[in-house]
Amino acid sequence: MMQMYKNTKLFYRSIGTGNPLLLLHGFLESSSIWDPFVEELSKRRQVITIDLPGHGKSGSLEEVHSMDLMADAVFNVLQQLKTEQVTIIGHSMGGYVSLAFCKKFPILTKGLVLLNSTPEPDNEDRKKNRDRAIKIIKNNKESYVSMAISNLLSEKNRTCFPKELEKLKNEALNFSEDGIIAALKGMKIRTDLTSTLTLYNGPKHIIAGMSDPILKFSDIQTIAEATNSSFLSLDGGHLSFIENKRELIELMHFID
Repeated sequence: MMQMYKNTKLFYRSIGTGNPLLLLHGFLESSSIWDPFVEELSKRRQVITIDLPGHGKSGSLEEVHSMDLMADAVFNVLQQLKTEQVTIIGHSMGGYVSLAFCKKFPILTKGLVLLNSTPEPDNEDRKKNRDRAIKIIKNNKESYVSMAISNLLSEKNRTCFPKELEKLKNEALNFSEDGIIAALKGMKIRTDLTSTLTLYNGPKHIIAGMSDPILKFSDIQTIAEATNSSFLSLDGGHLSFIENKRELIELMHFID
């Protein structure tokens, strides 16, 4: 289904009824990453998936897709669906958007799950990497997409999921250059939302890969303890929806 927001199309799906669960994908991904999960989860509840601005079948809104802007886009879709409260699972960038949504719309947030994600902002090195990525994309988007996605798996899993990685890469190559860059700029300027997670009183969980090449496992474990969030670890890297699919489906059944 399509929803217009700021004269731009946002693609979303809603399957099943009752106890809404919103699944938000990460950077260089789309709502299709949740396809293996939706059929089973929707047997028990309503499952909503959205292509965030500049990703999948959704258009780009502005030059910079801040996490607040993407949270507003999510809110617009939920209004269309007349959803009053929702549990959110956000992968990586989707986790950043989930926290921004929670800060702006706490009453609407029934539960929160950060999957391979963090409430902390980019450090200075990470910000410089965002700038370098933007330059690479402008010169060779295909090379950047291939490199960026391959580097998300744990070292031992990099040769284990060739079909899944190829699907991710092929889909990301169809995203506009402007949409990819807008997300990079938005992630670069995101603020520290650790206090938002700490103050949130609903069910909150952090799921981390023990061999995540992007987020240091021990740091995420410390954040979970500091924010009083339930902490769950998986034997994999940054793409738990691929590397730990069966375990993740089981966890999703018991998050609220």
